[in-house]
Amino acid sequence: MTKPNVVVSDTKSGISMAITVAVRNSALFTTASQKPPAVPGTYITISKKKLLQNLEINTGAKINSWVDSMRASSPTHLKSTPPLSSDDQSSSTLHHPSALDMFEQITNASKGKQIVMFLDYDGTLSPIVEDPDRAFMSDAMRAAVRKLARYFPTAIVSGRCRDKVYSFVRLAELYYAGSHGMDIKGPSKGYKHKKGAQAVLFQPDAANEFLPMIDEVYEALLEKTKSTEGAKVENNKFCVSVHFRCVDEKKWVELAQQVKSVLKDYPKLRLTQGRKVLEIRPTIKWDKGKALEFLLESLGYANRKDVFPVYIGDDRTDEDAFKVLKERRQGFGILVSKTPKETSASYSLKEPSEVKDFLQRLVQWKRLCLGRQSRVRRQLEDINAISG
Repeated sequence: MTKPNVVVSDTKSGISMAITVAVRNSALFTTASQKPPAVPGTYITISKKKLLQNLEINTGAKINSWVDSMRASSPTHLKSTPPLSSDDQSSSTLHHPSALDMFEQITNASKGKQIVMFLDYDGTLSPIVEDPDRAFMSDAMRAAVRKLARYFPTAIVSGRCRDKVYSFVRLAELYYAGSHGMDIKGPSKGYKHKKGAQAVLFQPDAANEFLPMIDEVYEALLEKTKSTEGAKVENNKFCVSVHFRCVDEKKWVELAQQVKSVLKDYPKLRLTQGRKVLEIRPTIKWDKGKALEFLLESLGYANRKDVFPVYIGDDRTDEDAFKVLKERRQGFGILVSKTPKETSASYSLKEPSEVKDFLQRLVQWKRLCLGRQSRVRRQLEDINAISG
């Protein structure tokens, strides 16, 4: 049995203590179609040569291949994308229908189960903007998420630093999983979805070893990319993000070479791609899917069949969570995208405004359910009073 360290903080006394949570042998990490994952926080075995091959950046030709991949992951790069045929659009709609159109089917599947909500931030709760420091969510979206958390356990899962995401959302009643789930914090007290009044903090042990290295890479990338106009380097504590949203596409090869020149000296780091962002992360077996599993464990739903997780996200890194839900055969993943793409999600929404609409409908549906339950309860009480 594997027991990763969890820090529990008593907000009244200010005392912190380390405890362990058993996660390996629970149903959380075992399904019929899934082998138990490796110990959380362990390393991915990968040689420096293999790393460079996987990133496709060890030759000039492969740099171009990498840049092609950057283009493919760019949501605003539409001019060079051929228009979808009606057959392609129909196929995408058939396999990943709108979560708004299929709302009744989703809620029917969740009846008798506890819905748990997981939400990405950028591109899901806020629009993708040129300056990542100004990716503010609207007041209407914040209100929708606040109401959502009144009825369902809710977590924000982002590649951003946890503190940065919290500064955007500013809702203390949520769980926050930053750095792709490597930095998790839960509500401190008064949280009705979980017993106890303590704040849960979690970071994979192995991830902390990378903090000095991440800081080094951040400083090196700041220096290396300063000649590329529009490039922005962000330190997200356990990972470094290189945003190229404002970089001229003609400069993408140059930027890729700059990142390569820094990363080649750090074989224990790996590179992944998101929407207009390159992300340098530790080679440990932890991602948004593992974060989802850990949060379900923390909420007490690891061994229960009456849980219904819903994960909404727009990024490649969200696919790890979509795959976990698909393998668990519990709940659904919802991809946020205006264009059809391969995904392990079951449903889709086009943009953050549709995400807001979906969350609002979910709250309205829950209120109606609670209202019906309350009326039935009063009727039974009246009948018992008369018969008594």
